[in-house]
Amino acid sequence: MTTLADTAPAPRPVTAREHLDHERSPLAAWWSDTLVFAGRNIEHIRQIPEKLLDVTVQPLMFVLLFAYVFGGAIAVKGGSYREFIIGGVLIQSLTFGMNGPATAISTDLTEGVIDRFRSLPATRTAYLSGHYVAELAGMALSIVVLLGAGLIVGWGVHRDLLPFVGALALLFLFCSAMIWIGTYIGLVVRAPDAVMGIAFVVVFPLTFLSNAFVPIDSLPKVLGYIAAWNPVSVVVAAVRELFGNPSAPVSLHAWPLEHPVLCAFGYCLILLAAFVPLSLRAYRIRTRD
Repeated sequence: MTTLADTAPAPRPVTAREHLDHERSPLAAWWSDTLVFAGRNIEHIRQIPEKLLDVTVQPLMFVLLFAYVFGGAIAVKGGSYREFIIGGVLIQSLTFGMNGPATAISTDLTEGVIDRFRSLPATRTAYLSGHYVAELAGMALSIVVLLGAGLIVGWGVHRDLLPFVGALALLFLFCSAMIWIGTYIGLVVRAPDAVMGIAFVVVFPLTFLSNAFVPIDSLPKVLGYIAAWNPVSVVVAAVRELFGNPSAPVSLHAWPLEHPVLCAFGYCLILLAAFVPLSLRAYRIRTRD
């Protein structure tokens, strides 16, 4: 007589990956999967180096353009315009950095790549954190290129080591905020083609209606008040203060510009506190079965 044990299907063999995941802690598994997804994005850059143009050549062009074309026409009280402009170009370039994750994630969604990733034994949120790590590395390269270009045109650091480290910390915190904003945009738009339009509509008013390229006192009074409370203006002013670069006197009394370093860190933390949960929620909605 055939027994129940004879007819029962053989148990599925445990794969090496599943055995390893069983032995690892959830945090270690998440970090390992994050590095795998980050490596996938970096490998795309190795295969298509043109993807680095927006974080290398484009910022360099902005530095040279403003330093040598507009530099002779714009005066900054208390310093050189070439030192004044570096903070503005830095923040503008990093703000445009939201385009990278937004376009990549939207493309993966529309092409069904994320659906294929979900069939893998990987931590659910590792896809997003992998994008974050890879994009942060690209923005770090952009910062290095911009600061190097600044040294060429006459920029310099005039503060001690601690403020300099604080400026770098603020830049990376701002990068993180921009990456997660871009992540959220990529998850909510219906097509990758829409990303560039949204980015231009958001980024251009924020960066040009600020102290990034011209002193705020040169703007009409109403626009001056808007620029004074603009988060981009605050971050730019904080970077200039921490680097010891000229920031141009401001006659308007605006609390954020009177305490730029404190407000800049606060703005970045608020953006992260808002857009990280929003991105995770949007990701769950877009990948729901």
